[in-house]
Amino acid sequence: MLRALTNIFRIHDLRRKVMITLLLLGACRIGAHIPTPGVNGDVLEELFRTTQAGGVGGNLLTFINMFSGGAFLRATIVALGIMPYISASIILQLLTAVVPALERLAKEEGEEGRRKITQYTRYGTVLLCLFQGYFMAGYIEGMNRMAVSAGLSSLVVEHGGLGFRVLTAMTMTVGTMFLMWVGEQITERGIGNGISLIITVGIISRFPVAVSDTWRNLSLIDPHARTLQPYVLLILLALFVFVVMGIIMVTRGQRRVPVQYAKRIVGRRIYSGQSSYLPLRVNYAGVIPIIFASSLLMFPATLGQFFRGVAALEGLRNLLTPGTWFYTGAYVLLIIFFCYFWTATQFDPVKMSNDMKKNGAFIPGKRPGKPTAEFLDRTMNRLVLSGAIFLAGIAVLPTLLTNTIGGVTYSMAQFFGGTGLLIIVGVMLDTMGSVESHLLMRHYDGFMKKGRLRGRY
Repeated sequence: MLRALTNIFRIHDLRRKVMITLLLLGACRIGAHIPTPGVNGDVLEELFRTTQAGGVGGNLLTFINMFSGGAFLRATIVALGIMPYISASIILQLLTAVVPALERLAKEEGEEGRRKITQYTRYGTVLLCLFQGYFMAGYIEGMNRMAVSAGLSSLVVEHGGLGFRVLTAMTMTVGTMFLMWVGEQITERGIGNGISLIITVGIISRFPVAVSDTWRNLSLIDPHARTLQPYVLLILLALFVFVVMGIIMVTRGQRRVPVQYAKRIVGRRIYSGQSSYLPLRVNYAGVIPIIFASSLLMFPATLGQFFRGVAALEGLRNLLTPGTWFYTGAYVLLIIFFCYFWTATQFDPVKMSNDMKKNGAFIPGKRPGKPTAEFLDRTMNRLVLSGAIFLAGIAVLPTLLTNTIGGVTYSMAQFFGGTGLLIIVGVMLDTMGSVESHLLMRHYDGFMKKGRLRGRY
């Protein structure tokens, strides 16, 4: 491992890519500490902590705050993070699967079509940023009443009104577009996927908060103030190891369907049939079902926070309180539903079966055409179910730890399970694979001498 890290800086091209990636990620973190004009970030952060609007959470604000690396909690210029871009990309991918014009643009126009879809995604990102930024500004402005009720000497927003809301929406939109540009530059000039790395760095930046909460709750100096027992911490660390192992297994796990190619006659030569396999991933949808389920489930509750006094929204917010059994059950069902929904829009067994038939390939024991498509569809449904159950368990794990173990805060529990840990492990595996491919291409050893990460399988 250490030898592989030193080999990175021996290769000029790889060293340049790594340095560009680190510099651009550092620029993103600088933006996470620049406050939005007109907002007192210190007062806002204190109110978020005292009212648990960004702490135990589980509301949409907490979800966005995790993806923005704490920038949302302080209302900085990149408070919205990269989530609007991700949402716009997901929406456009879904539209591509159901709108024939977009489907032709993506499959038949080639590079030009993909460039147009990327442009549409950017337009959608701007619209989502303006919408979310305007409501975010109204929510921040409304927290002045909470500051007065809490007896604070300063207000969150000294000069509110329409001008403040428009300025805040435009500022946060520019911040998100900057993050989007940085992500594209990392993908093109750096190493790994830029958008994923920005999200990962933002989540990791919350690690000092989790360590601080753990140290305070352990209270090794004053045992009387201890709320977290040392043996509980050891159990949590062991759970962390098993969760990471499970995430790696499910993320890399696949069902290899054997594929046999028929014999071909080219001129006077006869090419014997070759054997291969068709990899079907267990976790085909990644973390997209969790993002969809969280956004859909928490949107009514967040509207109840924005529009206080509306009886229907207040009742809905109380019903969807994070941590309740109703909320947890609905969360699990939505994750399973979106796993199937996303797979159905992206995985086409009929097209795959037709392509295999055109190339002279078949699955042993299955006739080409409809039987093959039915077999692939049935196999994929079983894989999706197992992957969906695993995703649902990982997603609700932080909430279960917070509710069942005393002294465990939500910031601590996020690093023992949940969406954050799932993203960190997945992105780190992909990034290490990209770095290792550069090392192996130049005849250096990879990170591991055995295992699939090395790429020789």
